[in-house]
Order: sequence, then C-alpha cells, then structure tokens
Amino acid sequence: MDVVAVRHTAVRNLRRDDLDAVVDIDALAEGRVRRAYFERRLAAALREPSLHVQFAAIEDGGLVGYVLARVLEGEFGRDAKALSIDAIGARYDAKGIGIGRRLLTALREHARARNIPELRTQAMWNNHPMLRWLDDNAFSVAANHIVDCAVGGGSYAPERDDPLPVTTRERASREIDYGDPRPNDFERLARDDTEIRAMALDDLSDVVRIDYAITGHDRRDYIGRKLAEAMLDSAIRVSLTARADNVIVGFLMARVDPGDFGGTEPVAVIDTLGVHPDYRHHRVGHALLSQLFVNLGALRVERVETTVAPHDVELLGFLYATGFAPSQRIPFKLSLVQ
Repeated sequence: MDVVAVRHTAVRNLRRDDLDAVVDIDALAEGRVRRAYFERRLAAALREPSLHVQFAAIEDGGLVGYVLARVLEGEFGRDAKALSIDAIGARYDAKGIGIGRRLLTALREHARARNIPELRTQAMWNNHPMLRWLDDNAFSVAANHIVDCAVGGGSYAPERDDPLPVTTRERASREIDYGDPRPNDFERLARDDTEIRAMALDDLSDVVRIDYAITGHDRRDYIGRKLAEAMLDSAIRVSLTARADNVIVGFLMARVDPGDFGGTEPVAVIDTLGVHPDYRHHRVGHALLSQLFVNLGALRVERVETTVAPHDVELLGFLYATGFAPSQRIPFKLSLVQ
C-alpha cells in the first residue's frame, strides 16, 4: 500500500525572526539578495500594523512561504481601500503544493474582516508563472493605468517621443495648460519661476491644505501616512514641494526602493502629485517633475513610474505629455465583494 505524506501548513503573522528565511527564499527566486528591502518592509509593518499585512506559511516549524501586502487608500483621489500584494514567495521545495493559495486565502480573510473590498497587485507582462498563478486564483486585469518613464540620467524632455509639433488648436483644447513643451523653455520656467525643495515632515499642513483645495476633502490622516512613508519607509527620500509667492503651492510624494515588485533596476514610484488650483497654469507640475528627474539622475535611478485611476484623464494626459508611456507592468485586481 502506498503511503501518502500529509502536509500540515499553518499561516501566521510574519515575525522579525522570519527575516533570514524570507531573504533566502527571495534571493533564490530573484537571483539577488534584497535584505535591506525586506528589513524596511518589516520595520514599517511593526511601526504601522494597521497599514501592513504580512503572513508566513509554516510547515514542521520552518517557514516555507510569505506574502507582504499594504493598505491602499487615497492614492490620486482613490476612495475605496484595497490591499496591495507587493511580494509573495514559496520555498523551492514547496512550490506547486498550494502555499501561495493558502497565503492568498489568509489575505482575503484579513481584508474582508476589515471591509477592504479588493486585492490588487501587478506583474510584468512576460512573467508567465506569476500570470498563470493570478489567472488560477481569479484575478482580472484592473482598469488602472501604470505608466513609467526612463530617467535618462536626469535629462527631462517633455514630449520627447512625439515628433509632431503641438499646434495652437491642440494646446487650447487640453484641460490643463501644458504651454510650449519644448525642453529649453520648460527648463527655464522650472528653474526660474518655481522654487523646489525637498519635502520635510513639517510640510504636512501645507500639503493637506493643497490636497483639500483639489479634492474638497480633509485627508490629513492619509496625507500624514503617505508623508511618513515617503520620509521613513523609502530607501531614498525624493519627495518635493514647490514654492511660489513664499508659500507651498505644489507637492510630489515619491519613494525609491530597489526591491519593490522584484524589479532589478532602481525605480522611483510617484504616489501623489498635487498643485493648488490657483497655480494650475504656472507649470508647477512640470517644475516638480523636472527637479525629480534631476535628483533621480544623480542617484542613478533608472526609471520612475506611477499608477493613475482610469477616470483621471487630466492627470494621465499630463503625464503622457511629459514623456511617460504605458508600462510593461500589468495591474490586476481581485474583488472580494460577494
């Protein structure tokens, strides 16, 4: 008679003493060690447990899988919460036996208990094993747009990929004033008309003020969390504020973490970009992006990306006009609403 081995897998919260095992599993899968990335993510989860969900799959006292997720709420005007899966992995000798499904079940139960209606993640278009796993677990393509732009050593050239000139009629038809997109004029305006500074924690009230003017909602808690994340959780601080008439009139919250989404190149992620309505036609957004690209080029960050809601055509148009293009990453979602 054949003897069938019965596996007993338990799922619990990830702990600090799981770090070595997680790093080892990830390093074998990715071909490089991302210890600093996982250290920062674990520290962030311990500091803000309500915003992070991290589970470990355990068999015979050993860690055989893990998942790291975080709560999304408010990015670019988003109203509903979502749980974003940023990293998931299984030990090489535990693949194909449902470890990922067990971890996903734990995430779904956690999200439902906290009235979070969906899970979100993203994957490269050619990551076939991940795409199959997402398909097998009922994920579907999300409507969000992931766009990115090569930093190119810090050289910021709006509409550099568009060989056709922008006509006066086309310019007048746009909802926001892009102005003349030629780089020389842009660089002059970005440097001379707006003062750009590194964001500091004491800029919170000004950022909340601008966000309220844009959205009509007081999102101090959300903005405070994103500001703390940009200042504390990011491997490199690159968030900026724009000043005119001696006040802050715009802001850009971004973070750089070489380990995000398993990428092999250093990537900056823009979380939030805002300009006070009174300064919408003063090219403040261009100035913020210009300085961001200069800073990222000096840091040898190769690419910057962001996610835009499908209804935010104005923001998407602005980003496309300044050199962004569709990313090679595909956004996915899993609805938890019965």
